[in-house]
This record gives sequence, structure tokens and C-alpha cells, in this order.
Amino acid sequence: MTQPIFLIGARGCGKTTVGEALTRACGFIFIDTDQALQAKAQKSIAEIVEEEGWSAFRARETATLQSVTQPATVIATGGGIILSPVNRDFMRNNGIVIYLNAPVSVLAERLEAFPEEAQRPTLTGKPISEEVHEVLAQRDALYRQTAHHVVDASGAPEAVVREILTALQVARAS
Repeated sequence: MTQPIFLIGARGCGKTTVGEALTRACGFIFIDTDQALQAKAQKSIAEIVEEEGWSAFRARETATLQSVTQPATVIATGGGIILSPVNRDFMRNNGIVIYLNAPVSVLAERLEAFPEEAQRPTLTGKPISEEVHEVLAQRDALYRQTAHHVVDASGAPEAVVREILTALQVARAS
């Protein structure tokens, strides 16, 4: 299997950490769309949003997603990439989409431990746990609709990778 693997989910679900571990397990190339977008723009996401607005950032996000998609890649996406129907369709039609699902408490704990404010502009201006709850409530159905597989991402990265590899093997066998 050399189809790209797209990792989707809320901020803090471990897309980058799990993606890097999954890459090693599969022998694929790892790409983080947020990192690729920022490198090309020579600006942080927060700067892009502040200077150009969310819609301009989302347009850059779509262009980045399409430009980095290639066989044998694990692609960690931004948490809001699923807001665009174009992105949802693109990922479903061009690879395997894995939703790294974790409870609000786990996501909030991770974001509080590693805030990366410059990377992750607030979406609501509320405290982290409230924001995570609100954003996940809005996006969970879109993550599920987009995903080929939903994986519990609340455990250690190695456990999450094992669960992904099992899901991919089961899918290949059927």
C-alpha cells in the first residue's frame, strides 16, 4: 500500500507525533501541512491569520494539502482542514483518512502542556478546555464523515500507531 495516509483531528490529538511514528513504521515520508504552509509563507499561522484573515489562511491550507499529497506519505493536517468540503473530498478520494479521536480532557491537557501559541491561534478566545469542547462539538461530525478509520488517540503514540496499522491491515484484507 502506497496510498497517502491523512491524519485528521482536533488540535492536540497527536497528528504530528503519531504521524512521525507512523512514518517510521511504514517507511513513508512525513509531511505536516501546517509546517509546510508556514515554511512557504515564511510566517506563522498566527501571523497569516492576523495579517490576511482566516479565509486566506484556509485557501493556503487547501493549496498546501493538494501540493504535498503524494504516494507513500503520512500527512498530518491542521485541525480545521475538514471545514472545507473540497479538502474533505480530496482526502477521501486521494488516500486513507484516519481520525485521531481523543476526549476533550486529553486534548486540553496536551494543549495546556504544550501551548505553542504562535502556532495555534485561539479560535474562540476562551480558556483551552472550553475552546476544545466547543470546537470539537462543531467538528466531530465532519472528522467522522471524512475518516475511513476512527482511532482512539488518547494513548501513547506507539499504541495509536499499532491501532492505525491494525485498521489498515483489516481494511486491506477485506
